[in-house]
Amino acid sequence: MVERFRSVVDVHLVLVRDGKLLWSRRSNTGFADGELGLVAGHLEEGEDVVETAIREAEEEVGIRLRPEDLTCVHVMQHRYGNQPHRVGFFFRAERWDDDVVNREPHKCSELTWREMSEIPSDAIAYQVAAMRRIADGESFSVYATDER
Repeated sequence: MVERFRSVVDVHLVLVRDGKLLWSRRSNTGFADGELGLVAGHLEEGEDVVETAIREAEEEVGIRLRPEDLTCVHVMQHRYGNQPHRVGFFFRAERWDDDVVNREPHKCSELTWREMSEIPSDAIAYQVAAMRRIADGESFSVYATDER
């Protein structure tokens, strides 16, 4: 019997405050180090994607989200270079408890707020593509590149 294809599921947070989007600069992760990315993480065994979003928000930037704070704004099937295929869920939140702080300085060298319309030139390419699709009101996309 042929084994079924499996895909990594990741969750991205589109955290918006006063019209600005939170980006984090990756460091020492082995993927896209030096580039800006959204707060994100992988689905763990036994979690649903909403639970993953809530967990990652607290682990990475110290905020507490509730399920009702999250709106799924995009789903993307993406393949980045030789990395495994992934399915990414993008959740927007505009309210949360606690202040945003860098809780993973060993993986993130800075947090920065940018205008929603200002997509950084040094951001992770597939996340840039997703943010453009979100701005256009598109709920689903496919992204693939041979880079990396």
